Parts: sequence; structure tokens; C-alpha cells
Amino acid sequence: MTAGRVWFVTGASRGLGRAFTEAALGVGDRVVGLARDVEPLAGLAGDRLLALPVDVTDRDAVLAAVEAAVERFGRLDIVVNNAGTLHMGMIEEFGEAEARAQMETNFFGALWVSQAVMPRLREQGSGHLVQVSSIGGLGGYPMTGMYSASKFALEGMSEALAMEAAPFGVKVTIVQPGGYWTDLYTRMRSAAPLPAYDGLRAELEKQWAEGSVDSEPRLAAEAVLKLVDSADPPLRLLLGSMVYDLAFDLSRRRMAIWEAWEAVSRAAEHAVPQPGS
Repeated sequence: MTAGRVWFVTGASRGLGRAFTEAALGVGDRVVGLARDVEPLAGLAGDRLLALPVDVTDRDAVLAAVEAAVERFGRLDIVVNNAGTLHMGMIEEFGEAEARAQMETNFFGALWVSQAVMPRLREQGSGHLVQVSSIGGLGGYPMTGMYSASKFALEGMSEALAMEAAPFGVKVTIVQPGGYWTDLYTRMRSAAPLPAYDGLRAELEKQWAEGSVDSEPRLAAEAVLKLVDSADPPLRLLLGSMVYDLAFDLSRRRMAIWEAWEAVSRAAEHAVPQPGS
């Protein structure tokens, strides 16, 4: 394990972000922690932690935070795009402002951070971006469709970024966590419900009441430490048995559907010369 690295963690004051921050400090690394409210970070690790009150949806503030980080610690090694929010509701129930707000933090916030750090990482010829997605990045589900949309967008952007960054020695990993005891659900917002969906909503609430037992965030942090210590990190890393099994189940079902419709898919393509050529 290499100590003395510099981490740049968004959403650092709570939940998984707090666990990542504590884990990094625990191995002797330095951390630049961004959060809208940095008061919970007070007293952690003294001068090895730079806590910056930044809303990642503010692109100029993110750019300034990267400059402050480099001025303080001289470099960046590990960037963890962790900041995220959850807005629950059926797709039809979302207003424009609510839909845009979900994308602003989960997708655009991560985009602004990625854009802000890439020049530094390219110049160094090294670095690792860890893009925190979700089980919602594996598939869309009732009530969390807009959340999944934001995570799908994050993953698509991150796949492209991984290929663009690789020639410069910069690595990118999409981390897909399952359930952890964070305040994501306690701080979530909900769209105004439409009566038409009352039946489906009641069924979902019944399923959630039966629920799952989530894990401690420190377990996710331990996995991320192993990830960033790897000389050959993966493009994707699943965190948890439930999300691991779900990923394989979804992939098998998608492949079965593609195979069942293979004849229609192949018949839809037949190369011809460009019209008018």
C-alpha cells in the first residue's frame, strides 16, 4: 500500500464519502473533502484534510476547488466522484425542475469534477478516477427511474472517459455499490404522487418493508482501498453479494431476450451504397 497519496472526494462529510475519507486518512493519505456542509469533517486528521464547502453542481466552484487542492498538496492521485442525491417517484410524476435537479448532482456534478481534474492528471501522467454509481446503474426500477437515468448517464460518460484517459496513464473505475447504511434514503426527496400509481406504490412499499439488511459503509471503503492499490484496476467493480448476483441475472436475461429476437435484429441491417452517391 502506498501512503501519502492525495484524494479528492466529493460528498465527503456523510455516508460512503465519509467512509472513503476516513479510510484514506487511516492509511496515512491526504484528502481534499468536498461537501455542501463540511462541519461534520471538523477535527479529522488535522492538516492532512482540506475540507472545502462546495456544491458540485457549481462548475466554477469545482474548478476553484481543484486549484485549491493542488495549491495545498501539490498533486491529485485519487478522485472519488461520490456526491449524489435520490429523488423518488414514478417517471410521469416528475416535474422539469425535479428531473433536472436529479441529473445536476449525480451526472453533471461528476462531469464537472472529471473535467476539472483531468488536466492535472494528464500532466502528471497518472491518477485514478473512481466514479461511484449504484445498483441503480444496472437497471431501471419503479420509483427510482430518474435516479437510474442519472447513473446510466454517469456510466456512459465514464466508459468513454476511461478510453480517453488511458493514453495518459489515467485510470477510471465505475463502482457499483449495493445497499449501505447511509443517509441517502433519509435525505431523499419525493415527487408529488399521482393517484393512478397508488396500487403499484403500495405493492412496492410492501416489498421494501420486507426489505434487506444493508451493510456498514466501511466495508465499501475497504474495497475501494483495495481497488486503488491495484496496478490493474477494473473498469467496473461491484460492491456486495446482492448487487453482484443481480448484475449477472440482469445480463443473462438481456442476453436471452437479444437471442430470442436475433432474427429481427439481423434483418434490420443490410448495407447499401450511400443514397445519391
